[in-house]
Amino acid sequence: MSSNGRSALLVGATGLVGSRLLTRLLAHPAYARVTVWVRRPVTLQIHKFAQEVVDFERLQECAGKLDAQDVFVALGTTIKVAGSQAAFRRVDHDFPFEVARIALQRGAQRFLAVSALGADTRSRVFYSRVKGEMEADIRALGLPKVWFFRPSLLAGERQEPRPGEGAALMFGKLIAPLLLGPLRKYRPIAADAVAAAMVYCAVNDAAPGVVESDQIAKLAALAR
Repeated sequence: MSSNGRSALLVGATGLVGSRLLTRLLAHPAYARVTVWVRRPVTLQIHKFAQEVVDFERLQECAGKLDAQDVFVALGTTIKVAGSQAAFRRVDHDFPFEVARIALQRGAQRFLAVSALGADTRSRVFYSRVKGEMEADIRALGLPKVWFFRPSLLAGERQEPRPGEGAALMFGKLIAPLLLGPLRKYRPIAADAVAAAMVYCAVNDAAPGVVESDQIAKLAALAR
């Protein structure tokens, strides 16, 4: 780790939020080194960028490779892409939890993860319940500082098309001006805004905890 700046680990660097996180972390002067854990190599040549190709089914074997003060997790999938509820849970709960456990072992100071609007361990909706359980289980580990970012519908160009989500996003944008007060958190939000808010919280040591979508938008504005 460089003595002239922080080091960051990013897990989930190729996704909608993760790709924007990578861009922002590499551009931010606070970070001297940014490492990503990926399934397949990323073609990128920047002096402070490093990557480790890892087997997510055997993450504990990667523990010795984690050398970062700040750990960002932007892992996520859908049941359709994953193929089953069990496979979805593996990606959206088990992998983030395992990364958090390793971060605790290795002395990371800040852990920031993308969750979802409506995350709740008691939810009847499987997706929301898994996200809530992910938050609860990571919180129970006792990391020094933990943030969970709960964005609403994410706006941005995905690598894989999601027609249903696209239609919902269009509708969300149409009614966004009507979503005021407590309903603001249901407005669609740009993936880059989520990335900006996450970096802002880490660099400025904002109060840890759950960050709802409307608050994400406010923090993103401060980061610009």
